[in-house]
Amino acid sequence: LCRACRRDLCAEPADAMLLHLPLIVGCAWTHRTLPIRTHAVSRSATAVADGASNAATRAAVRMAATTSDAIIPKSVLFGNPEYASPIISPDGKLLAYLRPDEGVLNVWCRTVGASDDRVITKDRYRGIRQAFWAEDSKTLLYMQDDGGDENFHLWGIDATTPSSAARDLTPFPGAKAQNVVTNKRFPDQLLVGINKRDPTQFDMYRCTLATGELTLDTENPGGVLGWGTEDESFEVREAIVMNPADSSTTVRVRDSAGDEWRDLVTFPYGEEGNMVEFARDGKSVLALSTLGRETQALVRLDATTGAELETIAYDPKSNTAGILLDDDTKEVRAVSFNYARTERRFFDKELEADFRALEAAAPGGAEVSIASRTRDEQTWIVAFRRDDGPTEYAVYDKEAGGTVSPLFVSQPALLEYKFAKMEDVRITARDGLELVAYLTRADSDAPTPLVLLVHGGPWARDGWGFNAMAQWMANRGYAVLQVNYRGSSGYGKSFLHKGDKQWGVGDMQHDLSDAVAWAVKEGIAREDRVCIFGGSYGGYATLAGMTFTPELYACGVDIVGPSNIKTLLDSIPPYWGPLRNDMLLKIGDVDNDADFNQKISPLFHVDKIRAPLLIGQGANDPRVKQAEADLLDGGEADPCRVRALPGRGARLRAPGQPDRLQRPDGGVPRQALGRARGGVRAARGRDGDLPARDEVL
Repeated sequence: LCRACRRDLCAEPADAMLLHLPLIVGCAWTHRTLPIRTHAVSRSATAVADGASNAATRAAVRMAATTSDAIIPKSVLFGNPEYASPIISPDGKLLAYLRPDEGVLNVWCRTVGASDDRVITKDRYRGIRQAFWAEDSKTLLYMQDDGGDENFHLWGIDATTPSSAARDLTPFPGAKAQNVVTNKRFPDQLLVGINKRDPTQFDMYRCTLATGELTLDTENPGGVLGWGTEDESFEVREAIVMNPADSSTTVRVRDSAGDEWRDLVTFPYGEEGNMVEFARDGKSVLALSTLGRETQALVRLDATTGAELETIAYDPKSNTAGILLDDDTKEVRAVSFNYARTERRFFDKELEADFRALEAAAPGGAEVSIASRTRDEQTWIVAFRRDDGPTEYAVYDKEAGGTVSPLFVSQPALLEYKFAKMEDVRITARDGLELVAYLTRADSDAPTPLVLLVHGGPWARDGWGFNAMAQWMANRGYAVLQVNYRGSSGYGKSFLHKGDKQWGVGDMQHDLSDAVAWAVKEGIAREDRVCIFGGSYGGYATLAGMTFTPELYACGVDIVGPSNIKTLLDSIPPYWGPLRNDMLLKIGDVDNDADFNQKISPLFHVDKIRAPLLIGQGANDPRVKQAEADLLDGGEADPCRVRALPGRGARLRAPGQPDRLQRPDGGVPRQALGRARGGVRAARGRDGDLPARDEVL
């Protein structure tokens, strides 16, 4: 979970995580592995599910699947979900979820056991992507920025009062809120980090929910990137500090709010780790650490000395991906790992039996996750996530003997179509390094055009599951390959740091080239019909591919990708200050080595572009400026064209606005992907006609 917004990052596409700012800022803290908080009192699963207007039985879902011969409309693939992110209140009386209102995602709510669904929020611009309950079981909280400026504020609204208006709980212009912490023992309060005093650092404030009053709780002494609490006291007793001189990360703790801070453990640059939770007895802490091993293990440390007392869970190939703790005893109940697919190790037999029952009830091959639970853990909202259809939500009622009742389907329109399966594959890079990748094939026995879909970050990863972009392409005759190139996260410290100083012309880009060669050799891709496509770092990799290896690609699509690395780093916000040196160590010293910056920055090599290149650029993007993208625009006669989308930041979508990236006349998409296709329908055994322009891109 994200401590800033409580988003379940394991359920997010990699690029969505990447564009979610705190992940880039401090994956060692803000988006660290956190214990899943347990909530609420028991209500029957039947009562929760009764209000679902579109719940369908599993048999009906399977019967609705039809042939893949149909061209699946973009509105079906990329439209807002009809239902998303269901969360049951801690007391089990209310169910909140996201649903469009006038075309924009907003928070809705219903009383459990009733059909009184009502919209709670009134966002009319960017939409709300995640909401979560305060522990008082009446206040819904959500994060929202202004026009893509990435200065997220924390908002709250009383879900029990129909006339209630949303309140900005952090109403400070130009400031950003993050690090939100709630506590069931203090249901009328929350803690939130705000950089209003100093834009370079976040202090922790205590908020009284009833009045919205903010009181400074813990002032940042300098260099603290994130904060943590001890549950029983709800005091800020943990801090994560990065040393800008050597990029080491230190966990600091204190015995009470009035005591001095002390260093508990330091992770030098090249190591990964952070704290998870204080043990209930106060004598030890749970932490993640690569010290003395290749990947992040869950360990127990002495709370005074920081010495490692016990290795609780470890996998030699992948980092610990998730942890579930008992909310009262702090005992470990389950740990998950994700090399290619999610795997869990259970320390609690009852919990293991629960998951086995849910796996038996899930669609074939689906992965099970907990969306929310009541405080007494008797009612769960669970998600069944698969690769060939929409996420389905159900209610698991332990009090009723473990019954599983359908709740709703995120995008019911997807049930009318048959989708390709996503295969997890292994690719061997030129130096022998194993790369995990995900392949979505077109419906063809012959080699097809290939889209190399590059994830952002780059310190993130792709994962298994339904991917609308991959399904869009596969449905139209393209195979889609997503590669976790070196430098991706989740595979241990060596894999991550093999990407250091390897941008653009180094091994990170070579991994992408090797993936293309693999797809051609395996008979998946046509060698002369390969498109490289990505956003954020994936956009940079697209520009690098088009300039440094132009012979490989028939076209490219870059979405908010930086073309000049020096100017990218110059645009980082003030609160990223301690992280700048860390980024320079990973990327290379573009500050002091102009030749190196020019070597890896595609902006200085645009003369090498041979094929059509489409660039999507948010006019309000604070990180990749429109002026930089405009420098790549070669004019009407040039294959490289830029389309700036007004009112957008790093996320280009805006409700009520066109969602396709195209020139005003629609020409670039047809030119770009049309050249790569070699005939989309021809690749699928149909006539050679092009789809309509808006069906190409």
